[in-house]
Amino acid sequence: MRIKLCYFLLLALALSSCNEYNKILKSTDRDLKYSYAKKYFEEGKYNRSITLLEELVTFMKGTAQAEESLYLLAQSHYNSKDYYSATQWFTSYYNTYPSGEYAEPALFYSAYGMYLDSPEARLDQTKTYTAIAEFQKYIERYPQTERAEQAKNYLFELQEKLAYKELLAAQLYLNLGNYMGNNYESAVITAREAMKSYPFSKYQEEYQMTILRARFEYAQNSTLRAQPERYRSVVDEYFNYKNSFPEGKYMAEADRYYREAQQKIDVLPTS
Repeated sequence: MRIKLCYFLLLALALSSCNEYNKILKSTDRDLKYSYAKKYFEEGKYNRSITLLEELVTFMKGTAQAEESLYLLAQSHYNSKDYYSATQWFTSYYNTYPSGEYAEPALFYSAYGMYLDSPEARLDQTKTYTAIAEFQKYIERYPQTERAEQAKNYLFELQEKLAYKELLAAQLYLNLGNYMGNNYESAVITAREAMKSYPFSKYQEEYQMTILRARFEYAQNSTLRAQPERYRSVVDEYFNYKNSFPEGKYMAEADRYYREAQQKIDVLPTS
């Protein structure tokens, strides 16, 4: 009996809440709507606050509530985990009120929302680039704030994701080999460019080793006439790797490539 009573009470409360919300939606009193938008925000009913605020922000322009309403709308999207929309509204707030009360957190969360929405490295990284640009803007604008160090860490993490994506691309070219063209050279070019673009990345050794592997496999799969020159490229890349990573984790593999390349150079005709 008590369970049924509780159920009916909850149902009654839910219906009452829905009736209240529907009345607010139909109301032409903007001040009333705004007070309820804030109330729903405080209660964690972000979808309701979003519906009301998206209607109100245009009408709030030029009023005392204009700045707060725009920030609340952005926060509502953020709290409901719609980070793309949140970033758009945070950016709108920052561009409209660059010296506003909420300018600092708005700029941070416009970047952080895209950071949270950034996909894994194999997917399109548009959101990652957006987050990086926003974090860079935040660090330049607010270098001394509590969140500045966080922003730097997130920025480095996102750059490492892009660095990893380039490594995956180089490795894919390597795996494709001579399929429909010289993918070995594409692997080398991609890895070299990544080394320049991300000089502090933890993947520097992997880039260099990918180049060495590509050179070795390209030489192996070449005609006898072309092999001496290409094995000499293997030797050059071996020393690039060894000089850069004398204690490298791939040294045994690199040594094997070097020995085989030297043997081939010694026995193959040079013309």
